[in-house]
Amino acid sequence: MKKKKVPDWLNSSLWSSSHSPSPPPPSLSSATADLPIQQQNSAVSHAAPSQPPSPPATVEAPPEPQKIHDSRPKNDTHASADATFSSSPSADEISRQAELLAELSKKMIDMRELRRLSCQGLPDGGGLRSTVWKLLLGYLPPDRGLWSSELAKKRSQYKHFKDDILVNPSEITRRMYNSTSSDADDGKAESRTLLSRSEITHGEHPLSLGETSVWNQFFQDTEIIDQIDRDVKRTHPDMHFFCSESQFAKSNQEALKNILIIFAKLNPGVRYVQGMNELLAPLYYVFKNDPDEENAAFAEADSFFCFVELLSGFRDNFVKQLDNSVVGIRSTITRLSQLLKEHDEELWRHLEITCKVNPQFYAFRWITLLLTQEFNFADSLHIWDTLLSDPEGPQETLMRICCAMLILVRKRLLAGDFTSNLKLLQNYPSTNISHLLYVANKFRV
Repeated sequence: MKKKKVPDWLNSSLWSSSHSPSPPPPSLSSATADLPIQQQNSAVSHAAPSQPPSPPATVEAPPEPQKIHDSRPKNDTHASADATFSSSPSADEISRQAELLAELSKKMIDMRELRRLSCQGLPDGGGLRSTVWKLLLGYLPPDRGLWSSELAKKRSQYKHFKDDILVNPSEITRRMYNSTSSDADDGKAESRTLLSRSEITHGEHPLSLGETSVWNQFFQDTEIIDQIDRDVKRTHPDMHFFCSESQFAKSNQEALKNILIIFAKLNPGVRYVQGMNELLAPLYYVFKNDPDEENAAFAEADSFFCFVELLSGFRDNFVKQLDNSVVGIRSTITRLSQLLKEHDEELWRHLEITCKVNPQFYAFRWITLLLTQEFNFADSLHIWDTLLSDPEGPQETLMRICCAMLILVRKRLLAGDFTSNLKLLQNYPSTNISHLLYVANKFRV
């Protein structure tokens, strides 16, 4: 069988030779400790071939990726981001920002045009990413006139979720008692604070094992809540926004925890799976750093609904019972293997036949965590701009990006064996995200 020749443009250095590489990716959170093989700790540099590519067919070259730096005041009183961006906006970024602002100012937003502008990467300032992500995830409708009422309705609904779900069973029992007693004797109910033994029903007793017992459900949920608490505290330990002793960071952790607990209780078929905290973090970070104070204040509520929308496209990856089905994670990994074979059979054969590198060993984390662990935080946000803006859906775009990641390091993979290749793919080298997305776009059918 004749092997497909890899196009020369795949080996371009135009996108990575003009500036220093991005910082190494953050260490893998222990939230993914249950994955098949752990990520290695050593960093690997990216070898840049030669020969520049022709201009992309549908995706313009985005500006140089910007780096996140800690700029929060030492007193930790700043209630927004612990990040600013070091490089000034390029002419291309300024132009694209003007186009985005013009589109977002329309009474009826053209979602097709918004997706076109967003797929090239969104500017980091001005709160544009916060608004655009809400639109791309369907949380905000295209009609600007409906925004206020929709946001008010959703934020009120989330408050009710918190009031109903994040409550101790003893408080539920007390509410039930007060509600019943108030019908008979309002004054008497207000004066009493303790229930007598005879007034506690079997279902309300803390030792009850009944299926409808609020206490039995509470103790069943405790294990998941403890796991969420551990994972949230380990989310992006290198960022003060998420992990520090400041009250600001602790309030952010509490918001993440609330969202994940409510999601788990409202979705018993999925509940909580380790790694969901890593998918929630970018959403909450972007919304909390919205320069609009009202939007920032409701970041928790907005993040919850957008998290639900995001997971709706990847839900099956988190359902263990579906792992071996046609919609499960193993089937998704097989699709990535087939995509690589289609575009670079030589590399596919070397990895899977010669070196016997099972794609599950590296692609499981890539896919389930949407590449949040493979690149630095700023680059992850850029990748998510593309994932969320693709009209075909984030799953197909993710497959193309993962395939591009393999092909961009093909020379090193072809020269490596099982051990070196697995180490390389589990600790992906710094690369130019603009070039990565450009190559991924070339794989569109």
